Amino acid sequence: MTGAALALYVLALVVLFGVRSWVQRRRTGHTGFHGISGTPADAGWWGGVLFVAAVVLGLAGPLLAVIDVVPADPPPALQVVGLVVALLGFAATLAAQTGMGASWRIGVDPGERTELVTSGVFAHVRNPIFIAMTIAQLGVLLMVPTWVSAAALIALVVAVQLQVRAVEEPYLRSVHGPTYDTYAARAGRFVPGIGRLDGTIRLTGAA
Repeated sequence: MTGAALALYVLALVVLFGVRSWVQRRRTGHTGFHGISGTPADAGWWGGVLFVAAVVLGLAGPLLAVIDVVPADPPPALQVVGLVVALLGFAATLAAQTGMGASWRIGVDPGERTELVTSGVFAHVRNPIFIAMTIAQLGVLLMVPTWVSAAALIALVVAVQLQVRAVEEPYLRSVHGPTYDTYAARAGRFVPGIGRLDGTIRLTGAA
């Protein structure tokens, strides 16, 4: 099953980043990648660095298990559950990416203005891509329960929190103003109904 986890992870990277960026470039003329911005003094910079680390560790986990550098021998039932969770997570990530259409980006360009997507799953959750990726990584951890895969999940959770709270929410509020305030007041941050923002206050008073 460690081999299946490695194959699934590689396939997910190719589809979610490679193919998706190719489609984005054909549609908009831009791959959607903005990379890591800021300096080590910025929380957003650390979010970008940790996101890259999470992807690398996520790949390293099953790879090191396959070549027996880091042993992993979970019960078969746990591996099956992990496979189902990972498949659902990766499928949900792709669906959410597709739902963003031309507005899909990795990273933020402060000078760029994209359409605010509030339909579909985004009507209930503001960051479905991030939560779906976290679920997928949890599935990989269940398939390959090693410290490397656990570190990948922790790095991803921290990266997502930093990216959303320190970078994306301030950017969206500055670009879309009251429209984003109204949207964020009704849609949860990662889970429906949880993490909604009070449209009458700034992020320092956010839930």
